[in-house]
Amino acid sequence: MKPFHTEIFVEHDHDLDATKLRRDVAEHLDIELKHVHEVRIVKQALDARRRHSKPKWRLKVQAQLSQEPAKKQRLLPTPKVRKRLASPTAPKDSSPVIIVGAGPAGLFAAWHLAENGAKVVLFERGKPVETRARDCGRFRSKGELDLESNLSFGEGGAGTYSDGKLYTRKNNPLIPEVLERLVEVGGPARILTDAKPHIGTNLLFRMLQNLRSKLISYGTDVRFETKMERLHLSGNTVSGIETAEGVHHSNRVILATGHSARDTFYTLLAQGIPMEAKPFAVGVRAEHPQCIIDDAQYRQGRPRPPSLPPADYRLAHTEHNRGVYSFCMCPGGMVVPTATEAEMVVVNGMSTAKRGSPFANSGLVVQVNVDDFKSDHPLAGVEFQRKLERAAYAAGGNSYVAPAIRISDFVSGRSAGELARSHFRPGLARADLNEIFPEFIVKGLRRGLKHFDSQIPGYVTQEGNLIGAETRTSSPIRIPRNKETFQVEGFDGLYVAGEGPGYAGGIMSAAIEGLNVAHRVLKSL
Repeated sequence: MKPFHTEIFVEHDHDLDATKLRRDVAEHLDIELKHVHEVRIVKQALDARRRHSKPKWRLKVQAQLSQEPAKKQRLLPTPKVRKRLASPTAPKDSSPVIIVGAGPAGLFAAWHLAENGAKVVLFERGKPVETRARDCGRFRSKGELDLESNLSFGEGGAGTYSDGKLYTRKNNPLIPEVLERLVEVGGPARILTDAKPHIGTNLLFRMLQNLRSKLISYGTDVRFETKMERLHLSGNTVSGIETAEGVHHSNRVILATGHSARDTFYTLLAQGIPMEAKPFAVGVRAEHPQCIIDDAQYRQGRPRPPSLPPADYRLAHTEHNRGVYSFCMCPGGMVVPTATEAEMVVVNGMSTAKRGSPFANSGLVVQVNVDDFKSDHPLAGVEFQRKLERAAYAAGGNSYVAPAIRISDFVSGRSAGELARSHFRPGLARADLNEIFPEFIVKGLRRGLKHFDSQIPGYVTQEGNLIGAETRTSSPIRIPRNKETFQVEGFDGLYVAGEGPGYAGGIMSAAIEGLNVAHRVLKSL
């Protein structure tokens, strides 16, 4: 018997059991059923394009066949067998590698280094996930912000409180390895075959605890609530980091701080670390009843059939050379407060594994270019973000209540009336987005929404809200690094990885960054 790969389409309510899949493959390849043996789904995606009367599952399958297929043109090329990233083993006498930040980049760097024999000390300014969860809950319920333990700082980074999306637009050969590693620490096996894999915040909690146990079993020293105050440098060579406890020596330091470590950016700049402003995007969270999105995307009426997952979307529009697009869409999710500094309001989206909320939400953001900052300072983008976040705090009544307006009111230019139903905590306050954003952001959002309503009928609705301010789409800075070594230009032994220094955007790309930088460090050892 030989393994063959092919692609089949089945109805969304099709029972994907082994017997039925064997029949589907036999019919598709025009071969007798007795010659089709084990069938395994390699990748599955829901195809809801309008050319189908109903959504269908698009399945890439591997089948063991005892006879050559009659219709060979329906076969797919045999995929290459991918191996784990092969790195040299660290010498036993090598000094510890310091990693700053326990988000996806830092954790995956620590994992790859430790399993290849390197000594690792992992510093995280926030708390472990179980105590971090209580601080985040207190902020949502009472509006009490912990500046070091919140939805951005702590074990797992900002990705812990997200939809747990594990897909990226880049086709990177390390994607299968990241997914396999996540399954090793308790991730659901479905992420290996889903075209748009996601985990959900509730499952991420357990997985992070399992990963921490694995790192400790390798001998990794994991230190929570320990903030890097500054780098320790000997000329232009890194020699460690300084914390409140003192100096921790190492000739190799990986900075994986995430995009919200603004105080760290200022400290690094003061120490001479090269830094440049980069474009990003800002806007709002659009929150709709999930049934509106389901109805528009699936066209199967309300409620959606139980065989279909909550529908998602990806929208984009360009006008006057400025992009407006959806970002980090969370079907069946909730909008959450993600401030990291006092008297500033920031929002993001998250969901659980089941995506069972009656609401859908997505960032709707407008491209911001470097010349919009009206400053040549490398951290001008940070100050641009802060200005919007302070304005959102003021528009919400000088509290962590988020400013909002009905989508239909905003598009029509009406003043903010009663708000649509929402589960957002600490709560919403009616507000005019002109009080928060500059004119080019407001105009971009309004034009984008009108265009999106033509793509998703009912998108501009009185049943949904726009909630501000979504400002942390990506890092506002980039720290230049050598393309081969990942070391900061001019600073021996200093590596940067992930979202903070401007090289990733999401869990998957940040995890890949962690593996890649760890590989470079192991080669240097």
